[in-house]
Amino acid sequence: MTYNPDFPTVRRPVYARRGMVATSQPLAAQAGLRVLQEGGNAVDAAIATAAALTVVEPTSNGIGGDLFALVWAGGELHGLNASGAAPAALSLDALHGRHAGEMPRHGWTPVTVPGAVRGWADLHARFGRLDFAQVLAPAIAYAAEGYPLSPVLAANWARATQIYRRLNLPEMDEWFRTFAPDGFTPRPGALWRSEGHARTLRDIAATQGRSFYEGDLAARIDAHARAGGGLLRADDLAAHRSEWVTPIHTDHAGHRVYEIPPNGQGVAALIALNVLRGQPLPERRDDPLGLHLQIEAMKRGFHDAHAFVADPRHTPVDVTHLLSEANAQAHRARLGERAHDPQTRAPSTGGTVYLAAADDGGQMVSLIQSNYMGFGSGVVVPGTGVALHNRGHNFHTDPAHPNALAPGKRPYHTIIPGFLGRTDGTPVGPFGVMGGFMQPQGHLQVVLNTVTHGMNPQQALDAPRWQWLDGTRIEVEASLGADLTRELIRLGHSVTLQTDPGSFGRGQMIRRDPATGVLEGGTESRTDGHIAVW
Repeated sequence: MTYNPDFPTVRRPVYARRGMVATSQPLAAQAGLRVLQEGGNAVDAAIATAAALTVVEPTSNGIGGDLFALVWAGGELHGLNASGAAPAALSLDALHGRHAGEMPRHGWTPVTVPGAVRGWADLHARFGRLDFAQVLAPAIAYAAEGYPLSPVLAANWARATQIYRRLNLPEMDEWFRTFAPDGFTPRPGALWRSEGHARTLRDIAATQGRSFYEGDLAARIDAHARAGGGLLRADDLAAHRSEWVTPIHTDHAGHRVYEIPPNGQGVAALIALNVLRGQPLPERRDDPLGLHLQIEAMKRGFHDAHAFVADPRHTPVDVTHLLSEANAQAHRARLGERAHDPQTRAPSTGGTVYLAAADDGGQMVSLIQSNYMGFGSGVVVPGTGVALHNRGHNFHTDPAHPNALAPGKRPYHTIIPGFLGRTDGTPVGPFGVMGGFMQPQGHLQVVLNTVTHGMNPQQALDAPRWQWLDGTRIEVEASLGADLTRELIRLGHSVTLQTDPGSFGRGQMIRRDPATGVLEGGTESRTDGHIAVW
């Protein structure tokens, strides 16, 4: 790449041939590399990294969360939706009886069935090479022996501890025993371990995840829910299944951008790309008109996603229409020289981990898992280390809305793995940007940085980001520059300068050279990002 950006790049792209694992926490990346060096493939490495992340970055994911993955294997791209549904007893009527119709952020009510563990097992059953217990061994060791906290992890942990102390909910008692025990202060270098987490991972490894859905772990979750007034039951866990899905895509600048179909929000990024395909984007990334068009196109993507994305098993989602040229043209007609209000609900925040993995056989994985809002619901199953997510908070409470809460229904999901290819069918590699509703916005920006502006993976991730909040409000990073910020204001955007880089998402990217097989990777400088290579 010859692009010479005006912003500082604090890292350089990393190159390797035998294998590569990129994620937001160094110890987790090393777990994936260890599995590759033991003879595993990219899927084995991805599972090892994902399991390790539940231990070494519990501030954003856990055993009690959901998972999505895109896997390039056998000359094609496979999609896995491992998100869980609302419990059979969780309905709009139940919500009205408990919380006057408002879905709380914390406690038992927003807990839906966790799908991550079954996702690991299903990925391994279809593509894995090593024994499942061998793949989970690094995560078990980190939990049993302990590890030192990295800097951004420690800051997020401390912030969550303060929030949970202010909430002071009885459902969080076990969270404090597990993640804030006496004598532990989350700071860089502080040691944390969880024997309960290690026991749970050993049980999952020995049973290929079955214990979590049908065995002892399922019984423990059920018992804790009954004791604490939760609605999740063993029958809900036993009924859960992952779903293999066909990835959706759109083409842009000679490349093919792939996402998971709804109930995920990846379609929002694809709609925005379609809208931009009919616009004359300036060559330079820092042109104010170009950024204005990106922001306006992203609003249109969210307009459709918030109106139509839901669980297609309950409500049909016409993805063909959403990705059609006719729909793109209709959205382009609403774009102008001034910022507009898309008249859709404001995004909220969330916490997620993302990883990319590749091996020397051409297999590549884009995987994302999450507890949604940081540690999730704040509910931890005693003695297990299982922190349950609060994904149910993303349901709509209007019964007429496609994403309305209903028993057995999966909610609108924020976490989206991405994959980049070429229009001739050649794979390029996995990418992703985690962080609630920042994710499709991050996908859009990283893709354009790569395919339009010619950046390498590290430059594409380091480039200054913007984030649409609601109406005409956006946040920008300081590195975007005062002149460019003033121009966006002149174009009608209500701009806030955000000094916290964590709010702009955290990404990873790997590209594979089709001629040599050489892997080129970038990792997120806004967090404890790391690439482990061989």
